[in-house]
Amino acid sequence: MTLLFFQTTDSVNKIIDTAKHAGVQMAQAPDQEIHFGDLIIKGGWVMIPIGILAVLGLVIFFERYFTIRKASKNESNLMIQVRSSIHTGNLESAIAICRNSNTPLGRMLQKGLLRIGRPIKDIEGAIENVGKLEVSKLEKNIGILGIVAGIAPMFGFLGTIIGVIKIFFDISKTDNFSIGVISGGLYVKMITSAAGLTVGIVAYVGYHILNMMVERLILNLETDAIEFIDLLEEPSK
Repeated sequence: MTLLFFQTTDSVNKIIDTAKHAGVQMAQAPDQEIHFGDLIIKGGWVMIPIGILAVLGLVIFFERYFTIRKASKNESNLMIQVRSSIHTGNLESAIAICRNSNTPLGRMLQKGLLRIGRPIKDIEGAIENVGKLEVSKLEKNIGILGIVAGIAPMFGFLGTIIGVIKIFFDISKTDNFSIGVISGGLYVKMITSAAGLTVGIVAYVGYHILNMMVERLILNLETDAIEFIDLLEEPSK
């Protein structure tokens, strides 16, 4: 009975010592934190084209956004001034007002005013041609943003595939098929997929935002152009 008691006590002491030793090791182990810069570096060379696409997409989006927003400002005051000048017969004043506005609508109306005296169809055609040219200027480089949205995720998947190939190549050389080797290398290479998808999603959203802004602007320009043509037809009624 006494021997059994001492054996039990000895086992308990061993368990306590083991637990203490494990606790000391855990306390001494350095904390592993994931840093954004480290992830980018571990992503490999594929992160370079993804980063270039990200910068390119942001530059195009903000440049087009502010350009379209400036062109989309309310031009009701311009229409009022042009209408007033036409009613008083002062076409030179109306042309000067449109020229000084320096907006797509101003350039469209200026072209129409310069065609006054010709058939109304010619005036409509001139305004429409200028409108198409203005819209083409506003849509400049928006297509590139759509390309960024398409190829950025592809670069991400390419990085992951390259990483998987490298993992299995290393396994074939070292014959080390441990979970640590596979999961560690794979999570590093999945960084490229996450980065590529992030850039692609942001570019995709930005692309459609700009397109919606352009479509809204086109609708406003068409509405103002119709109002201008109606204004020119008033004296002949």
